[in-house]
Order: sequence, then structure tokens, then C-alpha cells
Amino acid sequence: MTVNVPADAVRRAAMPVLVALSAAHFLNDMIQSLIPAVYPIIKTAYALDFGQIGIITLTFQISASLLQPLIGLYTDRYPLPYSTVAGMGFTLVGLVGLAYAGSYALLLLAAACVGIGSSIFHPEATRMARKASGGRHGFAQGLFQVGGQAGGAIGPLLAAFIIVPNGQASLAWFSAAALLAMPLLGWTAGHHALSTPARKASHASEETPAPGLRQVAFPLAILIALLCSKTAYTASFTSFYTFYLIERFEVSVQTSQVMLFLFLVSSAAGVLFGGMLGDRIGRNKIIWFSILGALPFTLMLPHVGLVWTGVLTVIINLIMSSAFAAILIYAIELMPNRIGLIGGFFYGLVFGLGGLAAAALGLFADRYGIDTIYQVCAFLPAFGLLAWFLPSLRGARVS
Repeated sequence: MTVNVPADAVRRAAMPVLVALSAAHFLNDMIQSLIPAVYPIIKTAYALDFGQIGIITLTFQISASLLQPLIGLYTDRYPLPYSTVAGMGFTLVGLVGLAYAGSYALLLLAAACVGIGSSIFHPEATRMARKASGGRHGFAQGLFQVGGQAGGAIGPLLAAFIIVPNGQASLAWFSAAALLAMPLLGWTAGHHALSTPARKASHASEETPAPGLRQVAFPLAILIALLCSKTAYTASFTSFYTFYLIERFEVSVQTSQVMLFLFLVSSAAGVLFGGMLGDRIGRNKIIWFSILGALPFTLMLPHVGLVWTGVLTVIINLIMSSAFAAILIYAIELMPNRIGLIGGFFYGLVFGLGGLAAAALGLFADRYGIDTIYQVCAFLPAFGLLAWFLPSLRGARVS
């Protein structure tokens, strides 16, 4: 016997799951954001140069990126919703390790543990968010990412007002966030597991024949190139923006962390707006605007004073933050039977590219100066012109 459930009822029923996933994403990314947020502290404490700072980011992000596609590929065939709890366990271990690391090598090991936790969390959480979307894929992915963006944004504030006054060991206090996230993820996993049998009944009607690799290779290559430009530009801020502000404008560490917070928190509004608007007007237009639209502002940024630096960075991130949700959903619509693989690959790509960009930019800053980073990176949004070559997708709009 088949029971027809109104679409609005399905969407209402899914909201608690989406909110819980967004909250877990908030806690997960808040912990991750503490790594770059404490760079000014550990740079002094361990006598590190910019290249070594970049390698910490590289270690964290490479460990996060390498496992995510593999985990996503496996969970496409054998869903493991409770694996998100195990992933948070790795994050907890890494956080405690960062608090009490006695050497640079232990800092790298702890950062790698946080990265592994992220690699386990994202693919399965992405699948659960899409399943709970009620067909509003852009809204669901946007809401899920709002949690992550907000969590990432609050890290600099926590560093400025808690970690800077109390020292590196105070990182251990945030173990409470990981311990809170574990039962929350257990609840969402239980909800996902209970609804899995119903999935098979409707799966055949929802699935369309999967396109071949040759059909999707070109648009996927464009999406990757666009993501490269966005991620490299963002990495220049997450790893080096505080140093830029301190060196150029002679602000305090706490002031620089507050300004980094303003940059990062603007992502939350941008990603939700981009996801919702993408459901209405299509992913192509959002992708086009979210990369290329930032170009005039990135070109202005290296040539303005402190106040306009803060204003422009918020505008830039509001525009660019809408890109990832649109790119991810576009890629999933290209390969709708490989949600875990696509989610793992693109989240992993962001971490991997961010790590490589941070390491390269750190070496570049050591040689040419921190100011030069923003003069060179200002041209990266020009890659948005590649969005012109993306084919339109019927699934890009939701009626």
C-alpha cells in the first residue's frame, strides 16, 4: 500500500534533521577554524616562519581531502550514517593534541587528526542533508553550509577573547563542542537509518540513467577550475589575513581576529542566499556571479585603508561564498547516483586545494612579502569567465 504524503509535510518533517545537521556542521567547523585562528600564537611560541604555518594548513587539509572521496565512494554503496560520530571522535583527539603539543611535529599530527575527522563527517552528512531536502536541494545544502560557515567564522572570535588571553592549552576547553556534537550526530544518523528502507521503494522512480564519464568530464573540469580559483583566494584570508592586517595597519592580534571574523561570518549569509536563489534561477547563473562578480572588489582591496579593507572583504565573501553550494549541487545533478562520491570529492578538493594554496602562499609571502599575496590573488576571480561554458541542466531548477 502506498501513502502519498504532501510535499510540504515532507519538507516540514525534514527541517529538524536539517537543523541538527547544520548545528553539527557548526560545531565541527568551529573546531576546525581554531587551527588558523591560533596561528599568531603558535608562530611566536614555536618560532615558526610563514612557510611552516602554511605546512600546518597543508597537513590538516590534505588529511581531510585524501580520504573524503574514498569514504564517499564506499558509502554510496554501503551507507554508514553513524560514521559521523566516529569522525567527531578523531576531531576531539586532534583538538586535545593541539592544546598540549610539545613540538612542531605533534602540532602536525594533531592537525592531521582534525582533518581525518572532517573527511569522515562531510560525505555522509552531505548525503543526509540531500535526503532531508524535500526536493529543495539548494536550500538544504545552503542551510547545512550555513552551520559550517558560521562555525568557521566564530573561531577567530574565540581565539581573540578566550585563547589569546588564556594560552594554547585553552584549546582543550572546546572539547565540550565535540562531545556535544556526538549525540547530535547519533540522532541524525538514527533518523537516517530508520528512513533507509523507504528509500529503496522510491529510488528506482527517482533515478535516471547515470551519464557516462565522457559526458560529464568537461563540465566537471570547469567546476574544478572555478573551485580552484575560489579556494586559493579564500586560503589567502584564512591563513594570512591576520598577518596582513597586523603588518600593514599595525592593529592588535585581537583586532585582526575580529576583522577575520567579519570576513568569515559574511559567508553564512552568502551561502544560504546562493543556495535558495539557485533553486529559483538555476545553478549556472549563481556560479557565474559568485566567482566573476567579486573581481572588481578584489582588485580594489590591496589599495585601500583599514576601514575599506574591512568593508570590501565582507562584500567579496558575500559574493564568493555562494559558489560552493551551487558548484556542489550542479556536480551532484551531473552524477545523481554518486552523491557520496561527489560530496566527498568536492569537500576533499576544497581542503586539498586550500592546503596547497596556503603552503604556496606562505612560501610566496616569505620571499615577496605579505602585501604581494593580495595583489596577485586579486586576479583569481577572473576564472569565473569559465562558467560561460557550463551547459544548462534541467535539474538546476526546482519547481
